[in-house]
Amino acid sequence: MTVADPAPSKGVAVVTGAARGLGLAIATSLHNDGYQVLLTDADSGAVEVAAKSLGGWSARLDVRYEKACEVIAERAEERGPLALWVNNAGILAVGPSWTQSPATRRRLLEVNALGTMNGTLAALGVMRRRGTGHIINVVSLAGLVAVPGEAVYSASKHATIAFSLATLADLRMAGCRGIHISCLCPDGIWTPMLHDLRYDPGAAASFSGPLLSPQQVAQRVVRLAAEPRPVVSLPRWRGAQARLFDAFPRLSVPMAGLVLAVGRARQRRQARRVAAAYGGS
Repeated sequence: MTVADPAPSKGVAVVTGAARGLGLAIATSLHNDGYQVLLTDADSGAVEVAAKSLGGWSARLDVRYEKACEVIAERAEERGPLALWVNNAGILAVGPSWTQSPATRRRLLEVNALGTMNGTLAALGVMRRRGTGHIINVVSLAGLVAVPGEAVYSASKHATIAFSLATLADLRMAGCRGIHISCLCPDGIWTPMLHDLRYDPGAAASFSGPLLSPQQVAQRVVRLAAEPRPVVSLPRWRGAQARLFDAFPRLSVPMAGLVLAVGRARQRRQARRVAAAYGGS
């Protein structure tokens, strides 16, 4: 991953879940774009190592805890101004909802939905004091349409979009025009989250479209930071497809089998590519 010399600072950006994968790619791209980036993650050791090439600024953060998010926001503002907060931290569990344990369902909702709410509100607590700032919530196409095999994950992402857009509307009704909230909804991303699921049929839906690289998504975050929009899908055509399926559930639910069949075929193909690249592992 190439790290360029940063441009003059655009302010401070906080990225959650930044120790590896997409979060680290986002942090790197924002650093290259001129932000002072505070990398946060529940894995303090890994995020400290990840931050070394980006200025060395990191902190442990478990987004499930509201107070912890507030402390990070204030710490960022001390070096500030806190210009951007990216809620990227998230987890995925697949399979029919009735096969998942109560603990798994609870953790999905706590990290993906409640964690995003905590981060958003912590950032707003700082940003509203001066009336400027931008929050980008990394959601998923699963936030736009119900995904078979990922029911609880989809529920957590639907909650994130609803919370984000309603909060944005509340800001506007309160007369706040300088703070933006954006939802980025990418297709499947080839990160460790999917690496471990390439043989799991429950994850087939995540392979049903083109797999994106972390860098592709990170560059879209940079563009979105410069040009805020409430909801952006990546790629755009997959977002349109997801919205169409969501609008006509009487048609989309019976088509779930076809979507999963396509996903399984692509999943097997991806697994073969990985095996060939790593000598059959």
